[in-house]
Amino acid sequence: MDSRKALGIVAIVEATSFLALLVATYFKHQGDGELGVQILGPIHGLLFLAYVGLVLVVRPHAGWSVPTTLVVLVSAVVPFGGYVLEAWLRRTEPVGA
Repeated sequence: MDSRKALGIVAIVEATSFLALLVATYFKHQGDGELGVQILGPIHGLLFLAYVGLVLVVRPHAGWSVPTTLVVLVSAVVPFGGYVLEAWLRRTEPVGA
């Protein structure tokens, strides 16, 4: 598996965990869901760190500029951003392909 494909997979999983954490946070503020936040928070944190690490590994191989890299990193903090990034990764060709 190439690093761009791995990044796409991690982006989807990270975005899903982010959305699940947002839902758990909503329920926590409604009086339920404390356990959901306690479980999903660290999981999402680890996935976020994996995402950032993979972006930094993929960047030189993909030939991304600094602005492109920043957009890719910001997509992790925008709900549904990981889904958009994964679709973009599938549409764009790697450098040298």
